[in-house]
Amino acid sequence: MTVANRQEVGTEDVAPDKFGPRRMLNEAQVLALIPVSRTTLHRMTRTGRFPKGTYVSANRKLWFADEVATWQNAVDQFNPNRGRGKGRRQRIA
Repeated sequence: MTVANRQEVGTEDVAPDKFGPRRMLNEAQVLALIPVSRTTLHRMTRTGRFPKGTYVSANRKLWFADEVATWQNAVDQFNPNRGRGKGRRQRIA
């Protein structure tokens, strides 16, 4: 094996896990990461404000960890013009 071949092998080992399996979280793990109730989690999923889970069997729903992390990063960005909830009035400054 030449030095060039060793370097190529080394760079392939450092590459991100593009081809490996994606980590999945069950409902209890998602709720441990996100401080909402189970009902709120399902409501947010239904309305599209949270990533949809994937059914792996008839009664087993899992979420991809990278999608949950992406959602968390998007929520961390504060938007001062966001609404205050359904049917609530805007604050008068």
